[in-house]
Amino acid sequence: TYNVKEGETPEIIAHKLYNDPELHWIVLLVNDITDRYHQWPMNFSQFNQFIADKYVNSDGTSNADGTHHYEIAQTSGFTGDKIEVYKNSALYLGDTDFFSSASIITNREYEETQQDIKRKIRLLDPIYIEQFVEEYINLMNESSI
Repeated sequence: TYNVKEGETPEIIAHKLYNDPELHWIVLLVNDITDRYHQWPMNFSQFNQFIADKYVNSDGTSNADGTHHYEIAQTSGFTGDKIEVYKNSALYLGDTDFFSSASIITNREYEETQQDIKRKIRLLDPIYIEQFVEEYINLMNESSI
């Protein structure tokens, strides 16, 4: 596994790992990424622009720090997990103590978490690259009409 660093692209990672930026498709394929613009982590300025565009009030002001959802600690099983709860959730309705036990997650925090998930990718060990490319070419040749 690998954590994509700020500004890294699949080409940069392929160059660093495989000494060939044209093997960026392997980085994408191994991670089942078919849309690098929505499935690849954004850089800092792209992320800020995304937040500004997505979380805007009807009057044009930012709602980036508005409430996205609430989280409560799981009380059974693995208690390190958090449960997302939304205002219309059955867990919330009628529970007057809900807000005292729940943590607010802002829109920005939610989107940062989504970016952190995208940053965790898998990489093919360089010792298998040649074999992987050969096998891929063979499979593509077999599947052509």
